[in-house]
Amino acid sequence: MGIGRPSTYAPTITTVQKREYVVKEGKEGTERSYQEIILENDKVETLTKTEITGAEKNKLFPTNTAMIVNDFLVGQFPNVIDFSFTANVEKQLDEIAHGTLEWDKMIDSFYGKFHSNVENTENITKADIGAVREIGIDPKSGKKVYARLARFGPCVQLGELEDEEEKPRYSSLRKGQLIETITLDEAMELFKLPRTVGTFEDLPVDVNIGRFGPYVRHNSKFVSLGKEDDPLTITEERAIELIKTKRKEDAERIIKLFDENEEFQILKGRWGPYLKAGKKNVKLPKDKEPESLTYEECVELAEKAPVKKRGGARKKKA
Repeated sequence: MGIGRPSTYAPTITTVQKREYVVKEGKEGTERSYQEIILENDKVETLTKTEITGAEKNKLFPTNTAMIVNDFLVGQFPNVIDFSFTANVEKQLDEIAHGTLEWDKMIDSFYGKFHSNVENTENITKADIGAVREIGIDPKSGKKVYARLARFGPCVQLGELEDEEEKPRYSSLRKGQLIETITLDEAMELFKLPRTVGTFEDLPVDVNIGRFGPYVRHNSKFVSLGKEDDPLTITEERAIELIKTKRKEDAERIIKLFDENEEFQILKGRWGPYLKAGKKNVKLPKDKEPESLTYEECVELAEKAPVKKRGGARKKKA
């Protein structure tokens, strides 16, 4: 549509991926049948064949968060989101660069109305921007079913928040499912989770979908399912196999443990050995073998390690 400059393409794509507005992935196609009719020597032959259609590879797909943010911006800032606005701004920037338009007048003509729009949106809640969609009625209980964006991601909800006698049930959406398109049948399938698929070492083995995808839970520990595993059909044998595989991988990561404090561990990492001290990951000195480090030395390393800052608020300009 003639919008954008080549220099902005890469940072824009990077930004929307980091903010999880889009994900880069492939999607499997579906098999369908079709008929091929061949006319040869005045004879007609009909062949039934199959093909895979709808397959995608390394494409960018919008997430549930993107859908809601987009709806909010289109509803509250239609003039800014409009394609013609962006194209017109680029034209004005070119005029400023050539000296035919004063930049302060250009900014002033836009910013007054924009600032008032921003102030009007300060008290808007999730409910106001359509983060909840009613899907239908549960045929068994008669309760309403919703798709919504909750604290830990997109989910389906059975029942009302205002119901004082019985709290609503929730279940996370599966990968590829969207709040705007999920059907009642798909939602009711999700309410079959969590599933107890069996027992292992006299403890239940449960399967569910969480914030980071489908998983197996056993003895308060979590194991991610493989791409080929379906949480609604996975068997007890497969779940136990995943638990054992995860245990083996964890055991192979351990270089050294300390009797003085079980939260201190020297582990193998992607970038080499490191010290795990509670919630803190600490680099190890290059001049020492990881196995030779004492508990006292590890405590000292942990105390000297800088604390990583996360999500600090931006300082306001004076």
